[in-house]
Amino acid sequence: MKKIFTVDDFIVAFVSALGYGYGETISRLLGLHEYVCVAASFALGIVLEEIISKIAFSKAVQKSRKNRFFTYAAVLLIFLAAHAVSVRWMGVSMLDYLLDEFTFVVGLPILGFVVNLLLRGYRIRKVRSRYGDGKNGYVFDVKQEDVDEINRQNQSLSGDFEKELSVKTRTGIYIGEKQKDAIIYLGIPYAKPPVGDLRWKAPEVLPSSDAIYEAKNFGPSAVQVEHQGSILKHHRQSEDCLYLNLCVSTKKTDAKKPVLVLFHHGDFTFGGSTDPLLYGDQLVHAHPDTVFVSFNYRLGIFGFIDFSLVPGGNAFPDSINLGLLDQIAALKWIRENIAAFGGDPGNITVMGFESGASSICLLAASERAKGLFQKAFVFFGSPETAYETPDASRALAESLLKETKTSSMKELMQLDENALKEAAQKLWHNICAPTCDGSLIPAEVYRAYQEGAAFGIEFIFGIPNSERLVFRSFIGESNYRDLVSAEIADLKGTSDSSGTPDTNAELVEHRTASGMLQSAAALKEGGNKVHLLYWDEDPLIESLGSGTVDAAATLLGNRDALEMYGSVMNEDLSEVLQCLLVKFMSGNDLELYQNEIRGVDALDWKAFPGVLIASKGKLICDTIDDRITGGLS
Repeated sequence: MKKIFTVDDFIVAFVSALGYGYGETISRLLGLHEYVCVAASFALGIVLEEIISKIAFSKAVQKSRKNRFFTYAAVLLIFLAAHAVSVRWMGVSMLDYLLDEFTFVVGLPILGFVVNLLLRGYRIRKVRSRYGDGKNGYVFDVKQEDVDEINRQNQSLSGDFEKELSVKTRTGIYIGEKQKDAIIYLGIPYAKPPVGDLRWKAPEVLPSSDAIYEAKNFGPSAVQVEHQGSILKHHRQSEDCLYLNLCVSTKKTDAKKPVLVLFHHGDFTFGGSTDPLLYGDQLVHAHPDTVFVSFNYRLGIFGFIDFSLVPGGNAFPDSINLGLLDQIAALKWIRENIAAFGGDPGNITVMGFESGASSICLLAASERAKGLFQKAFVFFGSPETAYETPDASRALAESLLKETKTSSMKELMQLDENALKEAAQKLWHNICAPTCDGSLIPAEVYRAYQEGAAFGIEFIFGIPNSERLVFRSFIGESNYRDLVSAEIADLKGTSDSSGTPDTNAELVEHRTASGMLQSAAALKEGGNKVHLLYWDEDPLIESLGSGTVDAAATLLGNRDALEMYGSVMNEDLSEVLQCLLVKFMSGNDLELYQNEIRGVDALDWKAFPGVLIASKGKLICDTIDDRITGGLS
């Protein structure tokens, strides 16, 4: 994607050559020591290179072809005039210095390119050596010391603490940990623990507090179904899971920073913010004027189940969409407290993948989530994931009673966490999902979009071309086939799921992609600004696919985590997409002028139905045509 060198690099070489040449020549004419001549040469050369680089690569020059032409012409005239002076008065040709400069302009980038190519080749060989054909899905080489490290727990503190690492919120004072040029705050509670009498109840607001807490370790992940390809099976799980994490730069600014809030992936039964794929420190390192937040929410039978037909179930009216209520509670905590971390509570961007993306789509239509976020990046998720009626959630509750040999809510409440976790693992195929209950979530989300329910929120929808392979890598081949069969039966309205697994999986994937296009069209009709990203990157290992995993790591800059998942990051693509993401967060136009990122051409990402296509390491601005719709079928 990036050019190794550009015309602008050569123009800079003309001026820097004058600096090196004049610095050395004048020093020699003055009879100065050899070392001084060399120092003067480098000093003047570097100074002039910095000055001309700022001019040549400035927005004013790069955005205008006319300005670029006049800049180039002026530089050439300056060089020729300076060359004539040096030849006539000093007897020295600047052309020799120019040739030396051109050698550096061409040679060093080529050397850097070759080195990066070798490093990338090494990483690819390392990943392929570990994964082979990838048929076994994601397999993690987790060491015991890593497990012990990730499972440490925060403690309450007293006495002196590091003031520069502390943040005072309404709910307590939290002491983070400095990592390079960022401060990480992990495991901050955003609601009361939903345990004991609060099991299957809506999240409750934490009381105000001046207590001091350590914030150096992740809170527990939600109790969840454990798949072979889920790394979170190594992390401690608990019903007490309502925790969030923040990453802020040590760079202080007067202006409040835009905030990115990540909703983790999964299928509403697994996943969590502890996944290294979803860390935000690399994004904050590259873009210090941002604040990153991630959080957990209740999953599976703890987060999405309807007890209304179970004896005693009327005392648990919110159980049907508890995971969504948790998300709202987290967003409210962020709005209330993010200013203490340098964030702007009026500029919140939410980003979600898979179930996290579907959650955002649903919350965008919810009156109870209104005003909690202003922008949304949704990658492979749509309202289609939610149930239209509570029938499926009620059937799940009935299955839970049978599996646990209970008959009432009183008996269910007496079960311990492990018994419910075992039941959830066995009931995974029953599928937990939010429900469009007509209260928290409108019964008809698309119509709500068209009528302006999400007005004021700007969207990016990301559609991958092989997400089904990513999902299979998470949950395993057997579970994947069973789930696809169930989805096809639901899609066709019959138990007949004839067709090959791959063909059926394509139909399921097409359903979600179609729902995203339908969402984009409905939101546009409702007055929202919408952009579309199509992820058409080739997977490194074919059977692992290229979707959520590659996109999440690329957008957040998590190279090492992506290699754990069997792929290797395209660093150039990551840099450009991160830049566009930050522009989106900041409310700027989604465009790049020529060389805004050195070596990258101008880019103008038009609103839907325009589309930005990521394909073979390049970004192409286009419209929705047969290339895209064909890729979705």
